[in-house]
Amino acid sequence: MVSLDLLLRLELEGLKKQGLFREMKRIGSGQGPVVTIDGKDTILLSSNNYLGLAFHPEIIEAQINALKEFGSGSCASRLISGNMGPHEILEEKIAAFKHTEAAIVFSTGYMANVGVISALLKENDLIVCDKLDHASIIDGARMSGARLRTYPHKNLEKLKDILKKETGYGKRLIVSDGVFSMDGDIAPVPELISIADQFDSFLMIDDAHSTGVLGKTGRGTCEYFGIKEGVDIHMGTLSKAFGCLGGFVAGQRPLIEYIRNKARSFIYTTGLPPAVTAGCVKAIEIAEKDHCLRKKLWHNIKRFKLSLMELGFDTMGSETQIIPVFTGDISRTMRSAEILFKMGVFAPGVRPPTVPKNKCRIRASLIATHTDEHIDKVIEAFRRLKDEGILCNRD
Repeated sequence: MVSLDLLLRLELEGLKKQGLFREMKRIGSGQGPVVTIDGKDTILLSSNNYLGLAFHPEIIEAQINALKEFGSGSCASRLISGNMGPHEILEEKIAAFKHTEAAIVFSTGYMANVGVISALLKENDLIVCDKLDHASIIDGARMSGARLRTYPHKNLEKLKDILKKETGYGKRLIVSDGVFSMDGDIAPVPELISIADQFDSFLMIDDAHSTGVLGKTGRGTCEYFGIKEGVDIHMGTLSKAFGCLGGFVAGQRPLIEYIRNKARSFIYTTGLPPAVTAGCVKAIEIAEKDHCLRKKLWHNIKRFKLSLMELGFDTMGSETQIIPVFTGDISRTMRSAEILFKMGVFAPGVRPPTVPKNKCRIRASLIATHTDEHIDKVIEAFRRLKDEGILCNRD
């Protein structure tokens, strides 16, 4: 019998030959616009810390105070003895922020998506997802046992065609990212609401990458489009623009009570440390009152994207702080990322299975605390890639 060790070694060798083997770099400092990697200061161009809140002194102070009062961990599921004041305060804060009746907090955004979808849908139900939805949405759909269909990215005619043909189900759910995590474009939420209404379906929007960023006050895609009704399930994270940790679902009170009683990824896991939830509350408060952070982020987005376009790079239809730079094949992608790193820019290459084999890219993501000088240095690094013929337009 072949040993497990040998089988795994062979598979790992195969990944290396294909250029798909992944290794981690150790970040030796906090998540700011510049971090220390291998003892060298490096511009961070791959963090989801969009508002730069991960090192905000008020958030750190809130966490320290909660740590002193409640200790280091919850030490139980929230349905046992792990439910503390900071958890409930955070859920009330999220519901008010998202203008919904109630909210529920999960330990991660992944657990939120897996939990809510697998709790709400069963074998006789239908889930229809955008093909570029986050993996946690697809995993939740598969775990539910419901019929899963995907439509080509933002192809609303194909979505309607699926809903016309797929009949006879109990519940029908349409799920879409608000901002797509690898492409940076925005879902057509008003049209999705109309289609959901037309075909008697529910609608869920994953606002992981738009919460804190889109809309006048950062409430996400609905605020961005001026929408007050029509989305049944609002999902988001606390680990990106808010700089902390956790995922949430917001909506009508019966939805939240049902999830609390049925979502296995909520029921059977330890609650977030109370210090983390206290930090999340403070982060939302800061994001609500300090619009300068969001304005600075959008200043950086426009400046960086315009410079890339002037150099002739393909940013793949990005509309937000996530700006992919098309590289094409795996080899050129990883070579580009390596050279950028040597030039003091950390922007890892994105390869399969995260994206299709012929659509590899450098995924740049901007932070409000990037300075103009940081962006100038990054643009100069991309200019060198072009001048040396390593990275160029889409072929």
